Amino acid sequence: MIVVVANNLPPAVRGRMKLWFVEPRANVYVSGVKDAVANHVVDYLLSHCSAEAGGIIFKSLPCPPGYEIRTIGLPDKKLCEISGLQLVIEKILESN
Repeated sequence: MIVVVANNLPPAVRGRMKLWFVEPRANVYVSGVKDAVANHVVDYLLSHCSAEAGGIIFKSLPCPPGYEIRTIGLPDKKLCEISGLQLVIEKILESN
């Protein structure tokens, strides 16, 4: 499975994404394509989207932790890695 959440994909990329994905909401794409096709899609997105696209790609993996997170440009939310586990930072708490 692969999920792409983007801020602003180029029109040509959006049209191409509709070949493989369902778009349940604007700029949210979900697909259950095989791993080889998922790798092709990720490579396509990374090579055809500029930094302004600002997206996050969630791709399932057959090994722990079961997923991989990749970014396109500068997404709204930041990523961190803790003990090999990729996480999306929702809110940063300031220490007093």
